[in-house]
Amino acid sequence: MGADAAACVTVVDHHLTVLDHLSIQCADPTASKAFYEKVLGPLGGTTIMSFGDVHGLGADFPSFWLGPVGDAGAPHTDVHICFRAQSRDAVDAFVEASRAAGAEVLHEPRLWPEYHPGYYGGFVRDPDGNNVEAVHHTF
Repeated sequence: MGADAAACVTVVDHHLTVLDHLSIQCADPTASKAFYEKVLGPLGGTTIMSFGDVHGLGADFPSFWLGPVGDAGAPHTDVHICFRAQSRDAVDAFVEASRAAGAEVLHEPRLWPEYHPGYYGGFVRDPDGNNVEAVHHTF
C-alpha cells in the first residue's frame, strides 16, 4: 500500500471529515426523529439534543439535524445522506431497521465496486423521500 492509500485508511479509521453538521427540513420532525433513532441505532446514533421541533442526532456530537419546513415551503426531497458504519453488519442492520420502520429499500446492502472495491452500502428512503445510505469502507 502506497503512502497515499495509507493516509486514506488513517482518515477513515479516525473518522476525520470536513463536514461538521447537516440539517434537513422535514414535513413532520417528530416522525423523522423516531425514524432516524431506529435506523441510526445500529450505527451508534441517537438523539443528543432537542429543542422544540428541532433535533440533533449523532454518535457523540449532534452532527445530523432535523427541523421543520422553513421558507422553502416544503421538505427538500431526494437529498442524498450517507452515514458511516463501523462494519458491514452495521450496514445490514441499518437497512433492516429501516425496513422495520416502514422505509422503502432502494438498494439492498452490497459491494459497489464502481465507487471503490471495498465500498459496502445500503440505501433507503426516509419519511420525506430522501435517499439515505449507510456505508462501510474497507481498503
